[in-house]
Amino acid sequence: MPTITAFKSSPDKGVGLARDMRVRWSLEEVGQSYDVRLVTFEEMKQPAHLGLQPFGQIPTYEDGDVALFESGAIVLHIAERHTGMLPSDEAGRARAISWMFAALNTVEPPIVERDYVKYFEADKSWQAEHLSMVDDRIRTRLDQLAAAMGELIWLAGGFSAADVLMVHAIRRLEGSGILEEYPILMDYIARAAERPAYKRAFDAQYEVFQKGSSH
Repeated sequence: MPTITAFKSSPDKGVGLARDMRVRWSLEEVGQSYDVRLVTFEEMKQPAHLGLQPFGQIPTYEDGDVALFESGAIVLHIAERHTGMLPSDEAGRARAISWMFAALNTVEPPIVERDYVKYFEADKSWQAEHLSMVDDRIRTRLDQLAAAMGELIWLAGGFSAADVLMVHAIRRLEGSGILEEYPILMDYIARAAERPAYKRAFDAQYEVFQKGSSH
């Protein structure tokens, strides 16, 4: 049974934005049981964890001799070893994997940068201008994503690992006012959130927060 790592005390307060959510969700989708090892920020910088994740982050994934880091690599690993997370035909599989990389490399970076500007440049004179520039880049990407989706329910035909990564990436914008400008993407997230596997993963992550906050 695989073991993943997750924050013992997540900065997102259990609302499903930490990247172990992607792995939990994928494992739930394929019906794979798993263990979770919770780590503190201090433990993430220790040699034992750095041996699994050189950058001191979460999640990691261990299953026998297999050890992975980076959520995208872990989700792809799960999708390749179980049915239901990648299309069975070669063309569909290629399309889904392209969208997986697009979620991580094209759509997510400016969204993550927005958080950095918001929280770590709050005392800088240039913050408002920088934030405006980042928001423009985000809107460009969301314009393109919405156009590409059109009438599609999921990115690569049926639900796939691409949707796990894309939904999780754009969910970080909830409450910003930007995502709300795109009804297509709001509906996309809502569809994903109704999936039983998503709910189980979300609840499992939120339970960690509840236990931690009660101590």
